[in-house]
Amino acid sequence: MTSHLEGAILQRDGKTFAVSTRTPAGIINPDHLERVASVARKYAIPILKITSGQRIALIGIKEEDLPAIFEDLGKDADRKAGPCLHYVQACLGTETCKFGTQDSIGLARSVESAFKDTIYPAKLKMGISGCPRCCGESHIRDIGLMGTTKGWTVIFGGNSGTRPRIGDVIAKNLSDEEALDLVQRLLEYYRDRAKPKERTARFIERIGIDTLKSELLTLIPYIPLEKVI
Repeated sequence: MTSHLEGAILQRDGKTFAVSTRTPAGIINPDHLERVASVARKYAIPILKITSGQRIALIGIKEEDLPAIFEDLGKDADRKAGPCLHYVQACLGTETCKFGTQDSIGLARSVESAFKDTIYPAKLKMGISGCPRCCGESHIRDIGLMGTTKGWTVIFGGNSGTRPRIGDVIAKNLSDEEALDLVQRLLEYYRDRAKPKERTARFIERIGIDTLKSELLTLIPYIPLEKVI
């Protein structure tokens, strides 16, 4: 049975909580907005905040209201706060942006669907950008994908926290299918070898990029060997 606190984040006052709604690729619709607005009015929630991960946070919730709020939000509520995929941040890509060279929204939805239910050693954040302007902040996410006119660049081990790190470029010029496959391989490798609570940035610093190349990248057929060594 799911605890009424699962997915709720205790706030600085030690009394109230925040709940986020899951918005794959940062895309929302009128029904989602109306549901959030209705919940905020019904329970007198004082703050609604769009987060850096393109989610909507409802902040200042009383503990006794949590079960009803989760029920009212239904499938929109993000109840996963543990070592899993927290969000997939995406720019507009080719949907509307004149600079977009790859469909970042479409790929973000595929990534979200493929990995949102998997448990990892630590939380994961992903950023997907449709062009090298990198509005999806791809270089500072655990997994980053950046589009160019030749395909996708995959980046691993980025972090924007108190010990920021620019991720390592793993491969370039990949198709959608190749990019998804490489992300899966990278995450499986990380899941099987990382220490508990070890984010990808600290993981790759510990094992070294050469180890990743020799143990994983040399086995992937669509990455040319001369690009690995």
